[in-house]
Amino acid sequence: MKLILAIISNDDTKACTSALNKASYHVTRLATTGGFLSSGNTTLLIGCEDEKVEHAIEIIGSESKRRKEAVPASMSMDMSSLVSYPIEVEIGGATIFILNVENFIKL
Repeated sequence: MKLILAIISNDDTKACTSALNKASYHVTRLATTGGFLSSGNTTLLIGCEDEKVEHAIEIIGSESKRRKEAVPASMSMDMSSLVSYPIEVEIGGATIFILNVENFIKL
C-alpha cells in the first residue's frame, strides 16, 4: 500500500479531487501554503494499492496544469524610490511524494 501526497494549486483542487473521486480514490484535502510565491495550495492525501499509483498520478497530472502568471516585483532605484514592475512566473502543476505504508487501519 502507498500514500500519495500531492501538492497542487488551489485553482486545480476541485477538478483534481472530483476526477480522483470519480475513479474511486478516497482523497483527504489539507489547506497548505508555500512555494516561491507563498500562495495557497492544497495537499491531497491519497491512500491506494501499489498497482493504482500510476493511474492516480496520471489523473493528478491531467488536472493540475502549469500556467504563467504576472506577479509584482520591486527594484530599488536609489535610497528614496522603489519601482514595481510585473514579472511572469510559472505556477501550478503538482509536486508528488509517494510513501510506503507499513500498516493501514480503518476504524
